[in-house]
Amino acid sequence: MADGDGLGEAATAAASPPAPAPGLSPPLGWRERLRAGLAGTGASLWFVAGLGLLYALRVPLRLCENLAAVTIFLNSLTPKFYVALTGTSSLISGLIFIFEWWYFHKHGTSFIEQVSVSHLRPLMGGTESSIAEPGFPSSNRESETSRQNLSECKVWRNPLNLFRGAEYRRYTWVTGKEPLTYYDMNLSAQDHQTFFTCDTDFLRPSDIVMQKAWRERNPPARIKAAYQALELNNDCATAYVLLAEEEATTIVDAERLFKQALKAGETIYRRSQQCQHQSPQHEAQLRRDTNVLVYIKRRLAMCARKLGRIREAVKIMRDLMKEFPPLTMLNIHENLLESLLELQAYADVQAVLAKYDDISLPKSAAICYTAALLKTRTVSDKFSPETASRRGLSTAEINAVEAIHRAVEFNPHVPKYLLEMKSLILPPEHILKRGDSEAIAYAFFHLQHWKRIEGALNLLQCTWEGTFRMIPYPLEKGHLFYPYPSCTETADRELLPTFHHVSVYPKKELPFFIHFTAGLCSSTAMIALLTHQFPEIMGVFAKAF
Repeated sequence: MADGDGLGEAATAAASPPAPAPGLSPPLGWRERLRAGLAGTGASLWFVAGLGLLYALRVPLRLCENLAAVTIFLNSLTPKFYVALTGTSSLISGLIFIFEWWYFHKHGTSFIEQVSVSHLRPLMGGTESSIAEPGFPSSNRESETSRQNLSECKVWRNPLNLFRGAEYRRYTWVTGKEPLTYYDMNLSAQDHQTFFTCDTDFLRPSDIVMQKAWRERNPPARIKAAYQALELNNDCATAYVLLAEEEATTIVDAERLFKQALKAGETIYRRSQQCQHQSPQHEAQLRRDTNVLVYIKRRLAMCARKLGRIREAVKIMRDLMKEFPPLTMLNIHENLLESLLELQAYADVQAVLAKYDDISLPKSAAICYTAALLKTRTVSDKFSPETASRRGLSTAEINAVEAIHRAVEFNPHVPKYLLEMKSLILPPEHILKRGDSEAIAYAFFHLQHWKRIEGALNLLQCTWEGTFRMIPYPLEKGHLFYPYPSCTETADRELLPTFHHVSVYPKKELPFFIHFTAGLCSSTAMIALLTHQFPEIMGVFAKAF
């Protein structure tokens, strides 16, 4: 059978036409060559036709007389006109420059360039520089790059996200600023519908009400719907979850509601386990009830961590990871790492890293920077830049520096927050790996652990910028990781509030039009000043030109 299949494949290959050589285009027909030639000479033909039409109409349009009248008008202008002209030009170009600068800092691109590409280019007959064709290497590379960018720019649930009522809303009460963006909250609403709903919700009236509650945008309406669900069913676990997340104004209140949710959730989970094999709908219901139970226990562990009962939090997290090992995508190990660091149980932290800092598993800032922190801890208390420059680095110091370089390459935004070169804000509910949002979420919880280890921040400050010498072109080629994704800035601007200045890597050069408008504003202002100071001389120059 194997030989027969091989002969069949060979016969098929022989019968099919030969494929074009890699990198070469198929030969064009006479129609395609004619169309390409006409497209190339179209602009020249229109220019020649315009000149001919202008020459033919020179007498009816009285071009010579009009040109002479314009010359006489220009010669009769006074220097005050040129002062007003250049001054107005300087003012307009200055306003354009200020707008371009503001737009670039807000959106990361040039407004004039964006308008030109989006609106003017189609009107002028512009097309894309290349058209993807199946079977050609260039199109394959482009599609592969786009798939890689899509996967790298996936937004993840923040494993250490705060409580809306007890933390985010209290921040709004104190500062008057909204720490969460609409995009971030909309992603959370989608997560809640995925985790807490299923196809069998119509069997229980309380679950029908909660389905509407998770879709509701207005927080008071969601809270009201949760109370309605509890009136229908006092054991509605998801209703307690919503009240704990959004109505509770303190962590103590949130923990009390989560304990009520845990009692109801365990009862429903045991009931679903008994019926899971009856139908596919019951299996879906078990998955939903499992998600609810894991979410409740995880948030209870986070409540215990925030209230200082750290060992209790660690126990809950370890039990969760043992009881539900398939749910590793929830990144519960990152919660465990932070709690173990607070206990200063560095041997246990190393054991967790040995399991999750694997080449086959996705990385995160928490994984990479915690690994760097552990290696830094062994040498940071005795590290001195002057001593290291004289005698060189020891093996342990080299390992620590390489770990820092690895972490910085993965997320280059973190050191500025750890070294307090940028101010921290409350972390969002979703993060973009390798982006500014992930850096904020990591530094918000882990800065205290770096400060606790003597000399760790000093070693980081002395070595982190050396990473960029190894990756001079981070968007094209990385050292230990894939090239840095170029889409992080756009996603982070959606996830982070407007009052935060988003960190951009690599640093963008100013667009051409900002330089152009700045030069235009400066030159016209200089001409206006010279015209005002030396009107006769500038008038002579203007008439000469």
